[in-house]
Amino acid sequence: MVASRRTPTASVPGVGAAQRRLLEAIKHRGEATVAELATQGLARETVRDHLKLLGAHGLVERAGARRGGPGRPEICYRLTHYGNLLFPQRHGEILRELVEYLEREGRDHVLEEFFDAWLRRKRAELLPRVEHLEGADRVREVAAILSEEGFLAEAAEGGPTGACLRLCHCPWRQLAEASQVPCRAEKLLVSDLLGQNLARQSFMPEGDPSCTYSIGGAAGPQTSPLGD
Repeated sequence: MVASRRTPTASVPGVGAAQRRLLEAIKHRGEATVAELATQGLARETVRDHLKLLGAHGLVERAGARRGGPGRPEICYRLTHYGNLLFPQRHGEILRELVEYLEREGRDHVLEEFFDAWLRRKRAELLPRVEHLEGADRVREVAAILSEEGFLAEAAEGGPTGACLRLCHCPWRQLAEASQVPCRAEKLLVSDLLGQNLARQSFMPEGDPSCTYSIGGAAGPQTSPLGD
């Protein structure tokens, strides 16, 4: 039986077809040496050049060395976390199906309880990073935190205090298509981190390019259940 081959679906600027085939070859093997990758019809020096480029993009890394015979051990290469993400991912689709199942079964309270717990944990983890900051400094730090969480956030002008916060990517997009609970949790967390009330100006689930929050008015910790 011949294994089906599937090249990475996500593209990376500067990474061409030959490098993508090497990524696939490493994915099939788990780890591979230059000699093993040279069996893909490429000269060893070409393979080394490709690996250097892929390493510069953060897609491959060294994974120790292996002795395959006489002489020095050969360096092994493997995909990084980001290299693995170039291959098809279906976790968002599965999570959406899970949420839809919980709602069909009348158990949507489970999702609310999960995000309540998530919100408590994130507040405890992240508030110490911003509690000592005020004004624009706090907004910028909250944007940095949210970017670390995958929201690609940025501080912008607008709103009652002259500032707003734009979240240009939603790492929960497919989940948010099935339930508004993650969106409510996101808004509560952002408000707590900023220490101010928020008014939503744009909303990705409604077709907008970002979720944008106008900032204004002091707010204490919001502890009401997400289901309210």
